[in-house]
Formats: sequence, structure tokens, C-alpha cells
Amino acid sequence: MKTCFYILIFFGLSFLSEIHAQQVSPVTSGKGYRVPVCVYEGDTIPCITLKNIYVYPKLKFKNKRQERYYYKLVRDVKKTLPLAKEVKRAVIETYEYMETLPNQKAKEQHMKMVEKGLKEQYTARMKKLTFSQGKLLIKLVNRECNQSSYQLVKAFMGPFKAGFYQAFAALFGASLKKEYHPEDDDKMVERVVTLVENGQL
Repeated sequence: MKTCFYILIFFGLSFLSEIHAQQVSPVTSGKGYRVPVCVYEGDTIPCITLKNIYVYPKLKFKNKRQERYYYKLVRDVKKTLPLAKEVKRAVIETYEYMETLPNQKAKEQHMKMVEKGLKEQYTARMKKLTFSQGKLLIKLVNRECNQSSYQLVKAFMGPFKAGFYQAFAALFGASLKKEYHPEDDDKMVERVVTLVENGQL
């Protein structure tokens, strides 16, 4: 019982506002871990911040097909999620830079350079994606940017280019307007993405 009490005290103190972080003390022994320390009411104690751990109900597959689908989804998320996050960074950087440009002509010239650069950087990688990975990427871009791929293309490159790329995607049974629904159709995808982001998968 005393052990439980001290553990609770330890974790409780780490969240108190009076705690002041100090430099990490070196470990003199060859065994053990180096951890940050905090001073609380004149006493130096270990101070460890624990990351969130997400817990879901254990998956129960009805058959081998469902099991294969799940592990394929994990593989596809691990391949496409980094791309979606790169798109998000590119969108933010492009938007912030375009806000500094003096006029529409300068913005259009910059967007042509951006489009050329994106094609050079990503065409080879995109060609390696399977059809299902491409469709998943469209959804994950929506998840990361809070806008569909169609809306992003339209905002930066205009409605004509957006319509062209949408028509091209439609030829292969895809849609740039596809949205992400983490509470409904994409519930399993959201579970996998959350676990992958947290390093649990």
C-alpha cells in the first residue's frame, strides 16, 4: 500500500505548477537511466513526462480476408501518411510565402514554380503507389489539411487545373473531392493513423 502511495505522490508532483525544472544530473553508476530532475519544496526528485498511450479494443477478425485487409491498411498508412504530412507542410509554407508577394502576377509565377517543383519531387514517388494507396492518400490529405485535395488545387492553381486533375482522377475511379470521416467510414483508418503517429504500430 505504501508503494502505491509513493507512486501516486511521484506522478502527482510532476504536474504541480510549483515544480521548477533543473539540469539533468549525470549517472555515476554504469547501470540505470539519466532523467531530468525537479526541485519541489527544496527537495530534488526525478521528473518524467509520459507520452499518451492509446488503447483500443482488441481486433477480432471474422476471417483471413479481414485480417489481410487490416495489415494491408497498416502498410498503406505507413507509406502514405508521411506524404500527407509533407503536403500539409508544403501548403502552409506556400500560403505564408504567397502572402508576402506584392500582386497576383507574382503569385501566379510562384505557383508555376511550385507546381514544377512538386512534379519533380513527387512524380516518381507517386508512381510507386498502388491504386488503393492513392485513394488513401487523398483522404489523408483531407485529414491533415482540413480541406479536400480538390479544394487545395483550386485555391492554389485555380478552378481549371482543379477540374482537370479531378477529371483525370475520375478516369481511374478516384475523386479529389473525397473527404475523411474518422467517426464513420474511416474509423479503422483513424485508429491505425493514431497508433502509427504515436509509435504504437
